Amino acid sequence: MSQIIPLISSGIAGPLGVLHLPRLWQKVSLETVGKLHPDYPGIGAGYDQMVLDGLGIDKDAFVEFMKSKPSYVQLEAWILEQKGGTLDQNAVDELNSAIAGYIHADDTRKEILEAAGREDDGTIKDAVNLNNLDDWASFHKAEIAG
Repeated sequence: MSQIIPLISSGIAGPLGVLHLPRLWQKVSLETVGKLHPDYPGIGAGYDQMVLDGLGIDKDAFVEFMKSKPSYVQLEAWILEQKGGTLDQNAVDELNSAIAGYIHADDTRKEILEAAGREDDGTIKDAVNLNNLDDWASFHKAEIAG
């Protein structure tokens, strides 16, 4: 069975405007059917939990809903249903700022850039872009370069 490395960036938002939510949906969808690459958690302690907490969504309820294998649009509709039809825009803005502004520790940055084959020239510090590079390098190693 194929094990898939998720390639949707944490910097992507769907129609609700929540960064990382499309990636969280993809990871948990893959995990639900046993296709998520083992190096990736379905719901990790970082951005994944930040999104659930920021939206006020219970992790267990989220996991249970995801077992129904919803499309992304169905997930957003379910979230709106859980929140009484609307999201708190201030909470979404705060969450998005936290995601976009997160900076990895220096050792994590160096490790990611080294694995990606990129010099650490100090120009990439944010976790979203570093995580993208990490995903792309992992994908290339696992699927292309062998």
